[in-house]
Amino acid sequence: MKILNVIPSVNPSGGGPIESLKQSAHCLKLLGHTVDIVSLDDAEASYIEEFPMKVVALGPSFTNYKYSKYLVPWLKANAHRYDVFIVQGIWQYHGFGVWQTFNWLKKNKPLPPYFVFTHGMLDPWFKHTYPLKHLKKWLYWPWAEYRILRDAKAVFFTCEEEKVLARQSFWLYQCNEIVVNYGTAKPPAKIDQQIQLFEEQYPELCSKRIILFLSRIHPKKGCDLLIKAFSNITEVDPDLHLVMAGPDQVGWQSSLQTLAQHLGIDKRITWTGMLQDDLKWGAFRTAEVFILPSHQENFGIAVAEALACNLPVLISNKVNIWREIVADGAGLIADDTLDGTTQLIKHWLELSIYDQQIMRKNARECFIRRFEINKASQNLVDNIYLMANLKI
Repeated sequence: MKILNVIPSVNPSGGGPIESLKQSAHCLKLLGHTVDIVSLDDAEASYIEEFPMKVVALGPSFTNYKYSKYLVPWLKANAHRYDVFIVQGIWQYHGFGVWQTFNWLKKNKPLPPYFVFTHGMLDPWFKHTYPLKHLKKWLYWPWAEYRILRDAKAVFFTCEEEKVLARQSFWLYQCNEIVVNYGTAKPPAKIDQQIQLFEEQYPELCSKRIILFLSRIHPKKGCDLLIKAFSNITEVDPDLHLVMAGPDQVGWQSSLQTLAQHLGIDKRITWTGMLQDDLKWGAFRTAEVFILPSHQENFGIAVAEALACNLPVLISNKVNIWREIVADGAGLIADDTLDGTTQLIKHWLELSIYDQQIMRKNARECFIRRFEINKASQNLVDNIYLMANLKI
């Protein structure tokens, strides 16, 4: 099968969807499929050259909408080379470009079906948190995004919770909903090397009990709640240390650092910026526990990565895979509030060493059972064959 992924950008600072696409494409190639990627990036961007597979970059785009006049002509000229399109994400031009191509092709020649991953972008949290933006989206929804989802062969959701929540943002909503497995690859098995690399980079953390946040620095991730909650438990053990790892996408980090200074805990927080490759895995390997108190999270690739490293996860009940984590005993869950986030950390610290070890074992088993990328990739292929009536 020849698969074309269409995505606004493969910039790794975009978080989980880009990482998952990278891992999934690699696995699909091992299964014998051809996977190409089209993005609306600037072809001269450094991360295009560094991306581990070929990317056709049709940018640059100079607005958040990521419009490119080159997308539709390229798709029309090359659509015959593919069996399916997969649209990665919504609310930007790439999806509308695929829909336009689809409608042109079906009038002129046989067309490949297309599928859509929404990546949590229909979660009602956005509607309630940014009501003015939601009103603007309503102007766009009926003639664009609604039609894109309606005409897709299927819309893929990464868990049942995401699918249910997606129905609550717009009353005009129609699509063929399918829940598919989602995940990431096992980390490279060079544990000692990863730990050594991280400790060489951050020697001041060698003797600390690290609580690791690894995600984008963004309001929806609950970073301010985490800093306040951490300030509530620092007296429990002077060796407790919070590591905030991730790109500062909206310029919020300086305000958070001021907050930490005001609370008197700035010396107990390390800000690493974005971590990649072995340095990222070293952060997971040296941490005692992973935390993500998000207000909205359709999946959370970093959660799966933590589980893969035998690392229990402390997450809010707005991370949509929280039910799976509870069922497998792989972490602790609480509300996305200050009290909830504080209780998450307190509960972890109150567990016996034995119970913490059991949770570490459960974390690894949870990853293998639910989120390992090879199983997820095979599940995706099976669903595509079934929905598109393709011959295996």
